[in-house]
Amino acid sequence: MELVKLSSENKSEIKELFKSVFMNEPWNDDWSDENQLDAYICDLTGNNNSLTLGLVEQNKIIGVAMGAVKHWYSGTEYYIEELFIARDLQGRGTGTKFLAMIEDYLKQNNICRIFLQTESDMPAYSFYAKNNFVELKKHVSFIKEL
Repeated sequence: MELVKLSSENKSEIKELFKSVFMNEPWNDDWSDENQLDAYICDLTGNNNSLTLGLVEQNKIIGVAMGAVKHWYSGTEYYIEELFIARDLQGRGTGTKFLAMIEDYLKQNNICRIFLQTESDMPAYSFYAKNNFVELKKHVSFIKEL
């Protein structure tokens, strides 16, 4: 397995893996609107501060982290919007290996922190806790439907 930097040029491969993960249990997201999915992937991969990393095995993308690099007074951070592993490889330590490779890459590029959000009732919550992510007790997220 190797870590590679991806871009919007990898959109079709990213989309297929993304749909295979998130349109199934436990998420069951409805990504049937291809235009909306295209726009979302472009939002995450096509900006000046985008950072998309892929886990590749035998020339096939098996994991993806999509996010953005942001500069803050306490150092440069990587905000992960999406991190996913092929469904048939979940629960086998592949995600943990991928995360360790991401951390090494970030350290080599002077990025000192990873920030992400997840839902507390999803398997990702325990995955991040197991991988030494700390829940921000004072941090809250807000949403307003329009």
